[in-house]
Amino acid sequence: MIEALRHDHLMDMVGGRFKLTALIQRRWLQLLQGARPMVDPKGLTEMEVVIKEILEGKIDFEIVPEAEDDE
Repeated sequence: MIEALRHDHLMDMVGGRFKLTALIQRRWLQLLQGARPMVDPKGLTEMEVVIKEILEGKIDFEIVPEAEDDE
């Protein structure tokens, strides 16, 4: 388990559990789609990379809703 997830510090940085979850999901998807990691990924899983990016302040915490399709 990732040690940073055991404490509330990460949730407090982002502004809550829901925002943290949404931020992790969005960034993880970006990495899976080919985005470059903003930290050294050697020996880390994608999840660990995302958590490290958040802890180092390399990810913007603002979550912008996706645009809806106009019909």
